[in-house]
Amino acid sequence: MSNVWYPQNKEELESLLNKLIKGNQKNKINGVIVPHAGYFYSGEISGKAFSLLKAKKVMILTPNHYSYFKGVLSHNKNYWQTPLGKIKIIKSNFNKADLKQEHSIDNNIPFLQNIGVEEILPLSVGEISPSDAKEIAEKIKDFDGKFVVSTDLSHFNNEEKANQLDKRTIEIIEKLDAEKFKEIDACGIYPLMILMQLCEIKKWKPKLIEYKTSGQITGDFSSVVGYASFIF
Repeated sequence: MSNVWYPQNKEELESLLNKLIKGNQKNKINGVIVPHAGYFYSGEISGKAFSLLKAKKVMILTPNHYSYFKGVLSHNKNYWQTPLGKIKIIKSNFNKADLKQEHSIDNNIPFLQNIGVEEILPLSVGEISPSDAKEIAEKIKDFDGKFVVSTDLSHFNNEEKANQLDKRTIEIIEKLDAEKFKEIDACGIYPLMILMQLCEIKKWKPKLIEYKTSGQITGDFSSVVGYASFIF
């Protein structure tokens, strides 16, 4: 299957990742929030966050782009394959489905392979309520690894409008203002709801690393997508 998101040649992909990830890994952070667009658009923004992450085991929480469901699904295979090879899937008690099509998971895995992650638990988050978010956060709070939450921000507004909407979303995330979740303009609103509850439980604070729009990359400011990365 062709992949328009990142290079499918192993050497080309490794070379690109080595440019995007600066290797300044620290063990003191608990996870990152990163985009999941094509690497041309958001790879540099993701790379700055992944440069600060050191982990052997990672739970990935992403939105679902391809089918409607409620709750959380984990991958039903033992491994996830990318051009960099196979990475082991951690077993869980979540309901299972084939998530390979979900680019918000797949686009993050080469970054994780590049920084030495050995096992992943990819979770696709469907529609959930605030009470569901609390329940899921309680269920995953004792995971013995790091967390990757993936979301893009506002979609297809002009640059000025996107900046306004994204500034508000970033503010809500940094303040962990879960009561204002309906004001979040992001495809990963449901994973973010879980993360905000998890951060409250664990006393973690998200911190913005970088924000850009696709307009700053392509030069077309008429209809842009917002991208941000955080550590927590």
